[in-house]
This record gives sequence, C-alpha cells and structure tokens, in this order.
Amino acid sequence: MCPDGPLLPETAARRFLASLTKPTRILVAISGGSDSTGLLLALAEALKATPNSTISLCAATVDHTLRAESAEEAREVAAFCSSLGIPHLVKVWQGEKPKAGIMAAARDARYALLADAAESLSADIVVTGHTADDQRETLAMRKERSQQASTGIADLVLFDRSLWIARPLLSCRREAIRDFLRARQVAWIDDPSNDDPKYERVRVRLRLAGEAEVASGADGAIVRAALATSAGRWLHQYFALHSPWIGQVMPAGLADRETLCYAVPRLAAVFGGQAFPLGRKQTDDVLGLVESGKPGRITAGRVVFDLRRDGLFLVRESRGILPLTLTPGARGLWDSRFLVENGSPDDITILAGQHGPVSGRLPRDVVRRALAAAPRIVDFAGEDPLASVGEKVRISPYFSPFDRFLTRFDFIFADSLAAAFGTRPYPKPPLGLIDGKSI
Repeated sequence: MCPDGPLLPETAARRFLASLTKPTRILVAISGGSDSTGLLLALAEALKATPNSTISLCAATVDHTLRAESAEEAREVAAFCSSLGIPHLVKVWQGEKPKAGIMAAARDARYALLADAAESLSADIVVTGHTADDQRETLAMRKERSQQASTGIADLVLFDRSLWIARPLLSCRREAIRDFLRARQVAWIDDPSNDDPKYERVRVRLRLAGEAEVASGADGAIVRAALATSAGRWLHQYFALHSPWIGQVMPAGLADRETLCYAVPRLAAVFGGQAFPLGRKQTDDVLGLVESGKPGRITAGRVVFDLRRDGLFLVRESRGILPLTLTPGARGLWDSRFLVENGSPDDITILAGQHGPVSGRLPRDVVRRALAAAPRIVDFAGEDPLASVGEKVRISPYFSPFDRFLTRFDFIFADSLAAAFGTRPYPKPPLGLIDGKSI
C-alpha cells in the first residue's frame, strides 16, 4: 500500500485502522505462520492503544486438511487467539481434493470458508497477512510469463461481490514481522510446504534470496487503475448492450487503442464466461481486425467479434456450452455467464438456444449467433416448461472476471459494466485514504 519503502508492522497496522471509514469488525485470516500471526498481534496492539475505537477483531483459521499436522496447528492458533481475547473459528475444507490445480482450488475454498466465517462472526472485512516478500515473488513470477507491467498482489479485493479482503502488511518485509514477534516472545508455525522447491513460488523465493530490492508493483497498479477509470468512461460513451448476450462498441469508440487494450480483453471475458481477460496475442488479433477497418469476424476467448460499419459486435460463440440442471431451490452458474436461481417447485435444465427477436435494428446473423448461445429453460424431457415455472426461475448476468474476485484496480470499470447491464452496483471498499490516496 505504500510505494515509499518497507514499513514496520506496527506502522502498517495503525495506518490500516486509520483508513477505515466506518465502525468495522475485522476478521483476521490466521494460519499460525509468522505473517498472519504478526498481523493479528499488530492490529490487536494498535486497537488496545485506542480503547474507545469502534473497530473490533475476530479471527478464523482454514484447515485445508492437506497435512496431518493441520488440525493440531489450528488448535494452537485457537489457543493463541483465546489468550488475546479474540473470538476465533476453525473452518475445514471438506470433501475430496482435486489431483490437479490443488493450489488454485485451495485458494478458492479458503476464501469461501473465510466468507462463511465472516458471516458467522458478523465481520464486514477480512484481512490477510500477505507481505512485501510475497509481492516481490509474485511480480517475479509474472515477469517470467509477460513483459507487461504487473500490479502484483492487490491490496484490496472484493470476493463474491460482497466481502472486501485487505492486505495491510503488503509493504512490510517478512523479517521485520518476525522481529516484531520475537520482541514479544511470540512463536509461529512454519509450514514445510513453504520450503518445498516443487512449488514455483518457493523456487522463485530461493532465487531472489539475498537481493535487497523489494518491488512494490505500485507503477503497474497506478497504470491499471487509470486505465480502468478511462475505460469506465469509455463504456458509458461508446458501449451499447442490446440484450444480456449482445454487446456493441460504437465506431467512435474504436479509435483509442490504449483503452481498447484494457477494455476489449475484459469484455471478452464477460461475454465468453472466462475468469481471466484475453491474453496479449488474442487481444492483438482482435485489435488488428479493428485497425484494419475492414468488415470481418474473428473468434477469441469463446467470443465472436464481428466488425461492421456500425461498430464491433460481441457475442458468445455457440460451441462448448454445457447444460445445467437445478433442483428446486438450487442455484448455479450456467456457462459462467449467467447465475440461475430455481425458485420453481420443479427440476429444470438450462440449455443453449433461443428463438425470437432481439430489440433494435441489428444484423441478422449477429442476432442468430447470439440466440444460439442464449439460455433456455427446459424440463428433463427437453420440452419448454410451463410459463409459471419459467417465471419463478431467475437468470441474471454473471461477470466471470469480476464477480468472484474483483481487485480495486478494476473496480471503476466493473462498476460501469454493472450499470451498462442494469445489475446492482458493486459495494464500495470500507476504506478512505491510504497513504494520502483515495481508494
């Protein structure tokens, strides 16, 4: 959060608490490692120094059940929190674990369980113990994959459109946090996986050992936030939504390459139901079509981009769309583009393919492709259900690159997109100024 240099954990904790704009209950995600233990203790000490504060603490530990020692470690953390008088919950990742992509799956499960804990403990913000060392490693890993400036780990992330997650120690070195704990004679738990070179992050950490410079990602964050702001205005001026499945960029909006480089990959992710924006190569291919000025089509990221005299149209390609079956009262994501809630008393299935017009004077084949990829409610026999059933099924747009994890850098663009689709706005962060800058 502070690009000027590393902070002591005591200073970072005080700055974070001072940035909160309303009475707040903070849930500290604590694993028992030095970073999260230092975060909890630094916040507890800072609040103890201001006894009339409207801010309170609670804590939660996620037991991923990936190591035999994890349950006992969670009990140790619970005892530590009890000694500080801080309410604490243990949340266990239940069920079978995936054989591939375990780290990504564990991350998603961890935040979902933290959200459950926050609800149980009436917390309105979660904080995690990510440090400047984590940031440095993340920037190094991303630099190996791309030469584009990276924001690294975001200091604020909105999870599931409802819960903000902050990283108050992102400007603190890990060794400074450990010195803080040693001075108070507080022990921490060392996770052996943090030293296992089979993980990319550990290999990068070993390679970076001994280098003094700590990259902050501040430059990339400033650029990204500025682009998001510009792209939010661009959406308002040049983007038209003709239905939840047809987007149009007006001709006048196709001239600003810098804004297009930000907006097009993210619009593609929304219309294609992808969690991440288009990569650089695919984005360059789409922008090459735009800059040619010649009518034509290109498919990238499951989206058909159709350039015509009246602008660039975006629709989901009709291939690879799987059905979704929901029992009464259930909800689920269809094609990662729509959230479906079955309020009817019957089982339903959502398939691709609708019939009927789309309002507005639109190219016929654009409409045809859009309808082929649009959601349709059927029963198990494949027949359209009674209208009374359909009326009780709610289908609303879902923004895959933003609705699960939204960084503050992209907040303005995502909120402008929500306005364009007529969906509810994203909740604003519960912070005001950090290091003199508005969030």
